Amino acid sequence: MTATAQKAENNRLFAVDRSATGRFWTLADADEALVRRLAPAVGGSDLLARLLAERGVTPERADAYLAPTLRESFPNPSSFADMDKAAEVVFDAILKKRRVTVFADYDVDGGTSSAILARYFRAWGQDLGLYVPDRLEEGYGPSPEAFRHLKETGSDLVITVDCGAAAISALEEAEQIGLDVVVIDHHLMSGHNPPTLALVNPNRPDDTSGQGHLAAAGVVFVFVAALNRLARQRGIAPPEGLPDIMAQLDLAALGTLCDMAPLHGVNRAFVRQGLAMLSHGQNEGLRALAEVSGIQKVETVYHATFMLGPRLNAGGRVGDPWIAAKLLATDDRAEAIALAEQLHGLNEERKAVEASILDQAIMQAEKALEKTPDRGVLIASGEGWHPGVIGIVAGRLKDRFHLPSIVIGWGKGLGPVAKGSGRSVPGVNIGDAIAAAAREGVILSGGGHAMAGGLSLEPTQLSAFDDWMVAHMAQFTAERAAALELAIDAILAPGAATPELVDRVAEIGPFGAGAPEPVFALQSVQISYARQVGANHWKFTAEDASGRLDCIAWRAVGAPLGEALQPGNRVHLAGRLKADEWNGRRRVQLDVMDAASA
Repeated sequence: MTATAQKAENNRLFAVDRSATGRFWTLADADEALVRRLAPAVGGSDLLARLLAERGVTPERADAYLAPTLRESFPNPSSFADMDKAAEVVFDAILKKRRVTVFADYDVDGGTSSAILARYFRAWGQDLGLYVPDRLEEGYGPSPEAFRHLKETGSDLVITVDCGAAAISALEEAEQIGLDVVVIDHHLMSGHNPPTLALVNPNRPDDTSGQGHLAAAGVVFVFVAALNRLARQRGIAPPEGLPDIMAQLDLAALGTLCDMAPLHGVNRAFVRQGLAMLSHGQNEGLRALAEVSGIQKVETVYHATFMLGPRLNAGGRVGDPWIAAKLLATDDRAEAIALAEQLHGLNEERKAVEASILDQAIMQAEKALEKTPDRGVLIASGEGWHPGVIGIVAGRLKDRFHLPSIVIGWGKGLGPVAKGSGRSVPGVNIGDAIAAAAREGVILSGGGHAMAGGLSLEPTQLSAFDDWMVAHMAQFTAERAAALELAIDAILAPGAATPELVDRVAEIGPFGAGAPEPVFALQSVQISYARQVGANHWKFTAEDASGRLDCIAWRAVGAPLGEALQPGNRVHLAGRLKADEWNGRRRVQLDVMDAASA
């Protein structure tokens, strides 16, 4: 047994070896000396000090972690390779009134990045053109055809955001046809830098900024800061003064959260200060989207990530990929409402498409595991499965079965070949696996990073690809076993789950990637007042001698978790606390992640 496995065994909680979702539970282990040293930073609270210690926060970093500011954490733009060069090119283009187009990815990070630039250009009295590729027809990122189209329609300069760093053939074509290109990206790169006027990417091999954790929206925010700095150096400003880039912090925060960028360093400041701005609703597009989403105010990471995010992504998944970028950039109230309603409708369509594919994918996964219980990867596929939702479905499969999962779709109107999207568990690099399959000719192309990947293949290659992936993933047995661990931060009695406790825990937020929201366990509680809400959610009350707590298990109906939460059952619960306000009364709810028989 490895040291890590032995530690997990020693920390086993409530003797839960196999929960309703197939996991084992452990109680997080914190250095007691570190907890005591952190306590003064959180008003003497042992719980908050313990949560900080479990997240690797030291007393020296506690103040910056708890109260992140841009003043303390904002990077020097010049520390990024090519940042100063890019600023010179774009600022000169603004002054010379060249025709500039932003080429944006079709997700939230791309949309927020393009909107930050559009608003910056508008402050200088300039219109910024927009181009967003169609997911089905064009795929991800710039293509030679797209660049030729932009050149033919009069663009002098193209700024790619959230894409472009790996678009070698497209950038070589741009050089051939005399189209100037500046790339602003954050994706991993390999090999030589492609031909551009400037390539700003904290993850390019020769960049020494140390800001590789930034989302594209964060890199673009630093870029507009570099533009303002250059304008001050030259003594030039528009009539109303330099653009107020701080007014775009809401967009930087939204892109950071929806791209799941780790909340370290300046990302924490982006999100902390950006959420405050989001709550004021000063961006017309975001205010309209919040209204059609049924949110009075965007105040939390949940609102931004799980309410606004899916709606902004819906256009790129199942509709017009340009809508989100237009919405985020507009100052016209009527246009904002119309665009927000379109996105809301497309999101409803996306959910229906996703639900249908997910049901079929789960059946395929269950049959595959019944046939081969020890297989280390799940692959589900179907004709007519929309490429815009297969990534979401892959994530749902991964969460349900705790295995790397790949979902593949093809068919008329869905592109020339089958497209696949994969999601993985910690320790199993699915991007490397897909890239290796491509190198060996098992599929047409593919790659990605540790936790997610994409691929293209002919439907006739499916069987061979499944066999190849099962054989390749057989080596990761220890990593797959570790992925079944559910780490609990603290044990809580139902009666202790108060709004005041939720407020105190929020003091160490914001929570997100790299700064996980605390998971609490309730020991031996009884289920009562259970009922289904919505399509497949399960709402109930957990009771013990200390009191009662409202609970909800999302998408649990018809799943093992829902079966474990029947009225009268006595169970251990694991989940995250949420505060909600209804009719002027604040209450607390546990969002249930897992359950085990008590």
